[in-house]
Amino acid sequence: MSNKTIEMFTIRQILRLYSTGMGAKSISKSTGVARNTIKKYLYRYVLSEKTFEEIEAMSDAEMSQLFLIKEPIVGLNRRLSELEPLLPILASMLKKRGVTKGKVYEFYLTHCVDGYKSSSFLEKLNRFMQVGKPSLKMTHKAGDKMFVDFTGQKLHLVDADTGEIKDLEVFVAILGCSQLTFVMAVHSQCKEDFILGCESALHFFGGVPQAIVPDNLKSAVTKASKYEAQLNDTFAAFAEHYHTFGCPTRTYKPKDKALVEGAVKISYTTIFSKIDQKVYHHLDEMNKDILVHLEVHNNAKLTGENYSRMQQFIDVEKQALQPLNPYLFEPTTVQLSTVNKYGHVLLSVDKRFYSVPYKLIGKRLKVKYTTTQLQVYNENEIVAVHDRYHGKDLKYITTQDHLASHHKYATDWNPQKFMTTANEIGAGVAQYIAKILAREVYPEQSYRSCSGVLNFAKRVGNTRLINACKRADSYGIYNYGIIDQILRSKADAIPMEDEIPTTDMPTHENVRGADYFE
Repeated sequence: MSNKTIEMFTIRQILRLYSTGMGAKSISKSTGVARNTIKKYLYRYVLSEKTFEEIEAMSDAEMSQLFLIKEPIVGLNRRLSELEPLLPILASMLKKRGVTKGKVYEFYLTHCVDGYKSSSFLEKLNRFMQVGKPSLKMTHKAGDKMFVDFTGQKLHLVDADTGEIKDLEVFVAILGCSQLTFVMAVHSQCKEDFILGCESALHFFGGVPQAIVPDNLKSAVTKASKYEAQLNDTFAAFAEHYHTFGCPTRTYKPKDKALVEGAVKISYTTIFSKIDQKVYHHLDEMNKDILVHLEVHNNAKLTGENYSRMQQFIDVEKQALQPLNPYLFEPTTVQLSTVNKYGHVLLSVDKRFYSVPYKLIGKRLKVKYTTTQLQVYNENEIVAVHDRYHGKDLKYITTQDHLASHHKYATDWNPQKFMTTANEIGAGVAQYIAKILAREVYPEQSYRSCSGVLNFAKRVGNTRLINACKRADSYGIYNYGIIDQILRSKADAIPMEDEIPTTDMPTHENVRGADYFE
């Protein structure tokens, strides 16, 4: 059965009641017309953008063309037509630092005074930005996860001398249950600064969660995966140091860390907007101010709740965190190095060599180092440990036990050792060795000469060596070769007095004096 056509006077009655402020339900009771039918005519009335007086002046035929046509009226919705051109601008405004949807709505009302109410406005804005997709509400357990990330926007330092502006990265961490937030400015997103941010956050919270959830950034992850990402060695060692786990999010799934994404956006309003009002020359000064603004943020009441993040943390999450490791984590860097012919590996960052056992010469070893220590591995076995040297005078750092026996002796060479050995042989030898060491030649060359001279004592005895050194000293020649020549020619056996020419004439009766020639 087809619907009965409504009379025009009934439509006029519906519009008259609507113009007095009555709703569809009340109009339905007054006229006996179904509410859905009334809504249909009211919808056509709104789309027509005509006043009640204009419609009242129409004939029945004109009204039937407006209200009884089967095809829907393609009318112009004034508020929607005003909003649609603004949507791209409004969406781009939300990408700016510190801009919220509330501020965007205020901007919209300045352009459209008689615009939509906030709920209708946000519904259309969200639909334009495609954020109205269904989403799973995540429930976070106390002490379970700490979500970490870097902000997209940066803070800035200004060089006090040159005026140069340097960009700073901003690290953000948030606990899943209480939503207690930590923010810190660092120099870069490198793994050292990333771990510094994580460690600072753990000490800020005063405990360790069961897992740390980073994005798939290179500072934490070597190989990203939808199912099981591979952590880099440094971040894995950091997690082990604090007895927690690294659990990166799935790739291209930002909702896995929606909390920290939200914390990043909030930080633009609560922290960035305030930090931007001041010029900073030092990173420590900036981070002190960030902590001040952060305290205000964490103690502010959550939207729609009667408690703050800090209250929630103290009441629920603080006691669920694991205790901190009493020692700070020291990042370890790994490199490969081949043992050179001298039995040393090169630490490339310092351009300095460290010794390993000489039997490993030619092998390629793994070197792990921190700011204070260096460890060398042959496969999984530690073969050498050194304190990392930061001075400028030493290029080779050597442990005596790593050297072959004939090399150990050479490394013991020094002036004090040679003089001690020479004095044990005799004063003449000690005097000669001292003059060898005083020569202006390369030290190792003098050491070799001293070693060669002193070794003669084992072959010819102390007495012959003493005499040889005295004779060589009388020649004014100080080297190994002259001692060898004297000993081979047995010149050391000739008394020194025989070589000294006499200046006194013998007394004799045949010797004429000076008076003879007068």
